[in-house]
Amino acid sequence: MATTVHEIDAPDTATKAMQQAHTHEEAVTDMIGEKLILNMGPSHPATHGVLRLVLELDGEIISKADPDIGYLHRGDEKIAENMHYNQFVPYTDRLDYLAPLANNVAYALAVEKLMGWELPERGKAIRVVCCEMARISSHLLGVGVFAMDVGAMTAFLYTFNEREKIYNLCEHLTGARFTTSYTRVGGQTRDMNETFITGLKKFLIDIVPVIDEMDALLSRNAIFLGRTQGLGIITKEDAIAYGLSGPNLRGSGVEYDLRKAHPYLDYDKYEFDIPIGTTGDSYDRYLVRMEEMRQSVRILNQVLAYLPGGPINTGDPKNRLPDKERVLMKMEELIHHFIVSTQGIDAPVGEIYFGAENPKGELGFYICSKGGGVPYRMKIRSPSFVNLSILSKILPGHMLSDVPAILGSFDFVMGECDR
Repeated sequence: MATTVHEIDAPDTATKAMQQAHTHEEAVTDMIGEKLILNMGPSHPATHGVLRLVLELDGEIISKADPDIGYLHRGDEKIAENMHYNQFVPYTDRLDYLAPLANNVAYALAVEKLMGWELPERGKAIRVVCCEMARISSHLLGVGVFAMDVGAMTAFLYTFNEREKIYNLCEHLTGARFTTSYTRVGGQTRDMNETFITGLKKFLIDIVPVIDEMDALLSRNAIFLGRTQGLGIITKEDAIAYGLSGPNLRGSGVEYDLRKAHPYLDYDKYEFDIPIGTTGDSYDRYLVRMEEMRQSVRILNQVLAYLPGGPINTGDPKNRLPDKERVLMKMEELIHHFIVSTQGIDAPVGEIYFGAENPKGELGFYICSKGGGVPYRMKIRSPSFVNLSILSKILPGHMLSDVPAILGSFDFVMGECDR
């Protein structure tokens, strides 16, 4: 209990010493059980970008966790409302910048749903190739960085070596290694050639033993198991309640994949399995991504085996850019090219939502159109943003040293989270 000043008029030295000792004892007593607020990020290697976690610690145990986002915000949705539909394609590269080809496809499919367009068979097959290549590339990085977060450096070197091969294929197909901007509303910029197809077939043969090697390095490694099993458990009910998607949802035992639940790009014609977890911990999420890479290889082999011929772009002549050769040879095509380039495609009035199964989860686009070449409103459902919302529920009760392992198992990217 505190002592007021007027109770002691002229205390002697001994009394002062007793008072100081008593005050110190009270202070120590008050500190027992006192909690510490710790900022983890936004500049921290374990937060995979600019995620900031405001952690309340009781010793080494987390008692409260608040994810704080917005440090990378660029206003992509508002930018989209001020440019033509095709002009926004390069911005989709910068959402999940670890799977730009998949972002391009998801956005183009959303606009094509608004337009009421259906791609020819070969155009769909090329987009499936883009999506599954992006899935393998993204999961290679996700697994490699996750392993490095918990101390396994060798697996990281394996994954990055294979991703370099995928980047070589991307460069051959799109002309760019990282930010591809390959897809257009209504099709693609160019077709696949035989050199690319041959290179992809070789990659699909070579990647399988590498996945098996990584599996042997990690899946039964005692240290890796100790750092991942039982951490960050998400129940099936919580995963659904928080709107999780992708491997983070399936790791909790929910068999939901948009490629099967709401098939697009003829995914219903391909045979593949949906891997799911049993416990919903960090280890299960890792296992799901490992198996998804094998399933993507399986899908790509089917696409290449039954690759159809024919056109790759939609047949709508009014809203599609004419072929370059015809633009350079005929005045009518040159005028048409100028109109489409300056005014954009003539979209109908209406609103749509389209979600695609991206490597991180469901990437969705809501478009509200009042006609013309520019969307009136656009909203992006980014899977990383939704998936991170459950951190405040699952982090409390874990030790501070468990945070990198749990964050790594989520495989999020802040480019699409903050968009």
